[in-house]
Amino acid sequence: MIRCFLGVDIGTQGARVIIADESGNLISSEEEVFILSEVSRQEQSPEMWWTVTKTLIKKVVNDAHLKSRFVLGIQALSVTSTSGTVIPVDKDGNPLHNAIMYSDTRSSKEGEWCRHIAEKNIVAGYTGFNSSSGLSKMVWFMRNHPEKTDQMDKWIHAADFLTSKLSGVWGVTDYTNALKSGYDVGKGEWPTYLFDQIGLKKSWMPEVYPSGTVIGNIEIVLAQELGLSPDTKVTVGMTDGCASQVASGAIAAGCWNTTIGTTMVVKGVTKTRISDPVGRFYSHRHPQGYWMPGGASNTGADWLSTDFAGRLSELEKKSSNLVPSGHLHYPLRQKGERFPFMSPRAEGFCPQGLSEEEIYVSGLEGVAFLERNAYDVAKELSGENIEAIYTAGGGSQSNLWLRIRSSVLGLPIYRMKYISGAYGAAVLAASQTQFENLVEAGEAMVKKDLEVFPDEILIGKYKEQYQEFKECLLDKGYLTAENIC
Repeated sequence: MIRCFLGVDIGTQGARVIIADESGNLISSEEEVFILSEVSRQEQSPEMWWTVTKTLIKKVVNDAHLKSRFVLGIQALSVTSTSGTVIPVDKDGNPLHNAIMYSDTRSSKEGEWCRHIAEKNIVAGYTGFNSSSGLSKMVWFMRNHPEKTDQMDKWIHAADFLTSKLSGVWGVTDYTNALKSGYDVGKGEWPTYLFDQIGLKKSWMPEVYPSGTVIGNIEIVLAQELGLSPDTKVTVGMTDGCASQVASGAIAAGCWNTTIGTTMVVKGVTKTRISDPVGRFYSHRHPQGYWMPGGASNTGADWLSTDFAGRLSELEKKSSNLVPSGHLHYPLRQKGERFPFMSPRAEGFCPQGLSEEEIYVSGLEGVAFLERNAYDVAKELSGENIEAIYTAGGGSQSNLWLRIRSSVLGLPIYRMKYISGAYGAAVLAASQTQFENLVEAGEAMVKKDLEVFPDEILIGKYKEQYQEFKECLLDKGYLTAENIC
């Protein structure tokens, strides 16, 4: 029998379900795109998610059996979804309101209020609440729908809803989803200020477990409907960002991931918690007790899609012999930066008179310098070495950019074969069923697609250019004594 694991990912724009085996082979994958509107960025129907999830599970199970010459055994499943999306449910698990999406900005005032209270009450716990945090949305709901609070039994997260529908076990969540709802992952408790000062009820808050913890089996009738064995285990899930980190390969202590999409997101694994007085990093809790610090920049690859849409392949070929460019280019498209330094007045810059190829290369270098600075900050705050960089996102498809980044960082960069959140959820499902832990599951199931190593000729040149880049940021006042590394 081929031992397989099923991963479910419900995102803002769609859903994906995959089946992977214990050796890291993708057996089947199906997805469905949601029709987005302004309303659906604020609220979505959990029941719609459930209908789509069941449909996709049936499709991947049928497809997997058709493809395989062997008998498939799906041992366990796990769900990932958006961080900060919350749902109020009654005692039977019925939603009292649509899911309030992480991207809903109506709770911005509540976010500021929650952050103010948290900062007064917590030394080491999470305090970075804003409109995308689950806690802010809970407060917003209480203020705007007081008539429904008497019917409430629990607050749950997007992944929790599907996990509970699959297992019949309600009122449970995981460390990563609970963080931005106010859970103190260091102490392992819901802080008292949530109840004494914010106004939540302790009975509303779910029990919290490490991601990948088995909470039960799939319900028997549902198993028959979906074509699964009633022995299929269901685990608590993980936020989509953390699940993508798992799929990227950055799972063991000392390993970090950079995902370059519209923005650049850096996430890693450390043995000790990063305490960042400036607030650039916050830390999730790893299922094995490690820490998963991360931060997100306002800079990434958005400038490429706006300035060079449809021409990236051409520019890649024309520009490969221009490295290093020798030009300082910071391709920030909006005012203000949040990572790896915080500066509300930061603005992008690029020298005048450059050719398109020079703009392209120097922009790639500028993002690489920000990435280098992020890892310099991470090393200083954690006191730990960084062993390897794993990469994901659209930016990881550029071989030139990978060469530049590896040489700027002075570290190897690894790109994995399957880097979706759904694949990360499948690895999570295997982590405490087939394997002893998440690191062991990752070693078996997460496979490298590409390895890039530093160019010895470029390392020294980029070291000089990186220092010039930092000095430029210092001169402009974007980097300060408090946030420079």
